[in-house]
Amino acid sequence: VQLQASGGGLVPAGGSLRLSCADSGRTFVNYFMGWFRQAPGTEREFVAAISWNGDTTHCADSVQGRFLISRDNAKKTVYLQMNSLKPEDTAVYYCAADRTTTGWDSPQGYDYWGQGTQVTVSS
Repeated sequence: VQLQASGGGLVPAGGSLRLSCADSGRTFVNYFMGWFRQAPGTEREFVAAISWNGDTTHCADSVQGRFLISRDNAKKTVYLQMNSLKPEDTAVYYCAADRTTTGWDSPQGYDYWGQGTQVTVSS
């Protein structure tokens, strides 16, 4: 699996962005997918995760009701729709993949990572 994240940018508070993470490999459907973020001087934190077929999703409490994770296995892409953005959402966002659900809310639970895309929310 080879992940490429995109869609970041500068947006005012209250705005929306949709991040995409495309897999150039051939086994995307076999992977549990997650989004994480990391602000300067902080540890990488869990944002959202989605099961292989999209039936099960998880979101961090801090983004619940504002962010939505989804996937299109035909396009080998996972998305993160971010609404009602806040300045505290500013971070580099990373997508990640793993064959198992062990540690789905921890960076240590994922073997494969994309390069990250910067999201900046202005106040």
